[in-house]
Amino acid sequence: MKAVVIGGTGLIGSKLVAKLNEHGHEAVAAAPETGVNTLTGEGLPQVLKGADVVVDVSNSPSFADDAVMSFFRTSTGNILQAERDAGVHHHVALSVVGTDRLQQSGYFRAKQAQEDLIQASGTPYSIVHATQFFEFVNGIADSATQGGTVRLAPVKIQPIHSDDVAVAVGRAVVGDPVNGVVEVAGPEIFKLDELIRRALSARNDPRSVTADEQAPYFGAVLEETTLLPGAGAQLAETRFGDWLARQN
Repeated sequence: MKAVVIGGTGLIGSKLVAKLNEHGHEAVAAAPETGVNTLTGEGLPQVLKGADVVVDVSNSPSFADDAVMSFFRTSTGNILQAERDAGVHHHVALSVVGTDRLQQSGYFRAKQAQEDLIQASGTPYSIVHATQFFEFVNGIADSATQGGTVRLAPVKIQPIHSDDVAVAVGRAVVGDPVNGVVEVAGPEIFKLDELIRRALSARNDPRSVTADEQAPYFGAVLEETTLLPGAGAQLAETRFGDWLARQN
């Protein structure tokens, strides 16, 4: 099959393109670097010609509330229209576990808007909800840093390796549309503050981590299980400690 991967040069997209091509599919990376701009529509009709599946793993370059909402509404709208015009039969999108529970956050309100557009489009779809990536632990720390202290709620989180996310998205691409959400997560549950403390210690980061039940997570206050998947989630195999050891 031909699969067009929007955001195909990024962390997940580049892995997904490689994995699909390895398995004999024609996977095409679509990104500004390859002449495709989903905000203007430039290059979309050309790259979607003959496509069976469109996979959207793109992300907003800005997390500011208005900018991220504009990005996902505009980009998703343009992609959905172009794939209808091209006769694409399956839209796959990567989103985040807990999106519907994180609506205090402008970023997650934008991700929900993206999902709502997909569900209302009439195109058969599959949405893959992943927990946070191992690779994003530093970003979580940075977002929660005040001075030399990282303040995080001591809630549960079940992070996943980006390689395993790419595998899960790949399964959705080659499978039939589920017209719903599939959840994927790593094999281990941590407390968020403990996870970040461990990650910072491994890289000799001098910041201290403090547990604060009211600390916001990208603008949202967390409950104990907000970031956890449901009971039916697909569980990956890569363990955080094994990944962390390979980073040094």
